[in-house]
Amino acid sequence: MDFNLDETRQELRGFATGLLGREASRERLEAFEKTGAAYDDALWKALGQAGLLGVCLPEEVGGAGLGAIELTVVLREIGAHAAPVPAYASLALAAAPVAAHGTAEQKALLAPLNDGEAVFTGAYREVGPAGTVAATARRDGDGYVLDGVKTFVPYAAEASRILVPARVDGAGIGVFLVEPSAVELTPQPSATTEPLSRIALGGVRVDADALLGGTADGAAWRTFRRSAVAGAVALSSGAIEAALNLTTEYVKTREQFERPLAQFQAVTMQIGDVYIAKRALDVAVWAGAWRLAEGAEDADEVLAIASYNACDPVVKALYTCQHLHGGIGLDVTYPLHRHFAWAKQAGHLLGGAEDQLDTLGVLISQEA
Repeated sequence: MDFNLDETRQELRGFATGLLGREASRERLEAFEKTGAAYDDALWKALGQAGLLGVCLPEEVGGAGLGAIELTVVLREIGAHAAPVPAYASLALAAAPVAAHGTAEQKALLAPLNDGEAVFTGAYREVGPAGTVAATARRDGDGYVLDGVKTFVPYAAEASRILVPARVDGAGIGVFLVEPSAVELTPQPSATTEPLSRIALGGVRVDADALLGGTADGAAWRTFRRSAVAGAVALSSGAIEAALNLTTEYVKTREQFERPLAQFQAVTMQIGDVYIAKRALDVAVWAGAWRLAEGAEDADEVLAIASYNACDPVVKALYTCQHLHGGIGLDVTYPLHRHFAWAKQAGHLLGGAEDQLDTLGVLISQEA
């Protein structure tokens, strides 16, 4: 199987790399981190004006109407540059499921996202294993009442809408578009500058038109869940590539005993281990994106493999990168810490390695 991107997607990646290289430079990131802002608004708008936020938005709201592979291209570059923008929250957790299942009115809500004039997010996690839904929705006249708790929701306070999955009485899992002002938000710890929140629903009432696609048959939730996972592993893939590049250059130039570190066999073997972890994740990430784009039945299994690699081998590889940098690898004024933090946070959002192994085991047993 050829995992190389076609010419159009290579151009998209090159364009994203160039823009982020300018707008998310080391100096820009250092300046942003001193502001205490939730995200870099100027960078967010620059991505919108460049058309990168509209790549996967519906054509009827001004987007390009592209799919999972293009979204992976964009998010992977966001991760590689540790760009402090709500791209994962807005695109993977919100725009993708709304574009696939939303009504015309619901899709219209995404229009401001084209120009970076809005933020959206989704509540993927709850207490317990990733991908489970305990929150409930009961019918109440011409609307629904939502109960439950969601955790680690990115940019919840800044979002125009939060996508909230819930089990609907007498139906399946539905996804609801909820306004942040309607729920109780509590800040939660974050490994990065990205704000995370705990959401308490507590009897929140929403109108019937808040239900994504007007139905709770589980289809919107399936798209939401897959997009959440695919987006997180794409970020992790970008983070480990950037960390590997940074570490490779460091060991080429850093000398010990009047020899570059790269000339020591132990260092060479450790860099090789990092490369293997990166490539294993890359293969699973692109395979998962392709299967999503094609609607393949084994998409969940491949995404679980990618998630395991993001949660375990890649995180261990980043510890190796820190080790090879010596003391500077732990210095928060040195860029390696950003890539490490982004990958760690992606692993937490995915639920951890053991959770992914359990998921993979269930999927394999269902095929038997």
